[in-house]
Amino acid sequence: MNDKANSVGRRADYRHFLTIPTRWKDNDVYGHVNNVNYISFFDTVINRYLIDAGGFDLHQAPIIGIAVETFCRFRRSFAFPEDVEAALRTGHLGNSSVRYEVGLFGRGDDEARAEGHFVHVFVERATNQPVPIPAAIRAALEKLKR
Repeated sequence: MNDKANSVGRRADYRHFLTIPTRWKDNDVYGHVNNVNYISFFDTVINRYLIDAGGFDLHQAPIIGIAVETFCRFRRSFAFPEDVEAALRTGHLGNSSVRYEVGLFGRGDDEARAEGHFVHVFVERATNQPVPIPAAIRAALEKLKR
């Protein structure tokens, strides 16, 4: 791995934050939040941002984002009842796709406990064919560029 892959993201590297409470059922038998929940935290901060900042209507929008790639690197675990502070930025913004970069922080942590990315391709809901990112969503994503 290169140095960039081994470096730990810092809170200041991100543009948007959302606090997500852990739930009792998120813990596994080892007493920490199970790894499958981390991608769910990614999905939550991304879609909440699209709804709140981009005006996305998840039930009616004719254009939707389809997840085509996800990745998460774990550094330190969470455990119920901790809050997860999910941080978001735009890594790459193309014509019909976006690569979100996400960091998960504990309250007061400067270094991410987990980091990764999530790629959406925007498609027509009816045909699943790629289309340009809608203007309101693109404008919201531009604000997250690092």
